[in-house]
Amino acid sequence: MKRTISTDAAPDAVGAYNQATTNGDLLFTAGQIALTPDGELLADADVATQTEQALENVMAILDSEGLDAGSILKMTVYLDDIGDFEAMNEVYATYFDDEPPARSAIEVGALPKGAAVEIEAIATIE
Repeated sequence: MKRTISTDAAPDAVGAYNQATTNGDLLFTAGQIALTPDGELLADADVATQTEQALENVMAILDSEGLDAGSILKMTVYLDDIGDFEAMNEVYATYFDDEPPARSAIEVGALPKGAAVEIEAIATIE
């Protein structure tokens, strides 16, 4: 059965979606941008700073369910400029140990609120 997830440690959903959902086996986060838990948008920050905030949001959602980065099976990273891949990847790599999850990185035409990066995750619940 589907259950929605919400935590004050990540920004509120800004549309018709939830921070995450689970069926008890897998957890799916919504895409996270550089929006702080108190709603401050970091759209003018560089891609490294935006990546860090987006990942902090993902990790806060996982933490609210007792999960961590090791629970992530797959991540998708959306960039408004694939030329920012190296800067994003440098920050991204600091969040994972020797066994990072599968990942796709995709350049898109635009992201919500003018963000440079958006990140979503699929995690396993054990």
